[in-house]
Amino acid sequence: MQHVTLNNVMSVIHPKFKTTVAAILAIVMYSIPLSAQSADSEDEQALLGALAEADAEEARGLDRQLQRLWSRSGSASMDLLLQRGRDSLEEDDTAAAIEHLTALTDHAPDFAEGWSTRALAYFHAELYGPALSDLERALALNPNNYNAILGLGALLEEFGDKTRAYQAYTRAQAIHPHHEEVTKALDRLRPGIEGEAL
Repeated sequence: MQHVTLNNVMSVIHPKFKTTVAAILAIVMYSIPLSAQSADSEDEQALLGALAEADAEEARGLDRQLQRLWSRSGSASMDLLLQRGRDSLEEDDTAAAIEHLTALTDHAPDFAEGWSTRALAYFHAELYGPALSDLERALALNPNNYNAILGLGALLEEFGDKTRAYQAYTRAQAIHPHHEEVTKALDRLRPGIEGEAL
């Protein structure tokens, strides 16, 4: 997938932008419990390999394991900042969420989940440029995070860049073939993209 920067994304935001992207990211962020680790959830590459080959039911369990793995920073205090950010989002306190998550990204700049979660907070605050920037940073740190790729695809689609949105969704599906939101997005865009190719 071609790298995307703020400079080459359309600046016009469609009215349905916030609802679509925030809904996708909310599903992702709030479905990630920070507890209950399973014994086989430590090997990211093994989990990703199994996910690519899994049936739909197995994929759900593997997805949960990957989300738990990606939600651990290695520091109890950084994990606490992540949880406080998520709690603030659940309470619709976007300013507090951004504050907690900015502290997290400042102190743990290599922790991809901090950037992904702050992107969600920025969506809620209607700060779309910073949200896109945070997603780009999250994907630079963890290029296999199919949910962040999905979020990027949703952003591109809302900006009107359907070709690159389709590429993003295709990349996410290659990692997680049974991701329902990715499948819906590809089904929605496929007729237009295939029509352009003719």
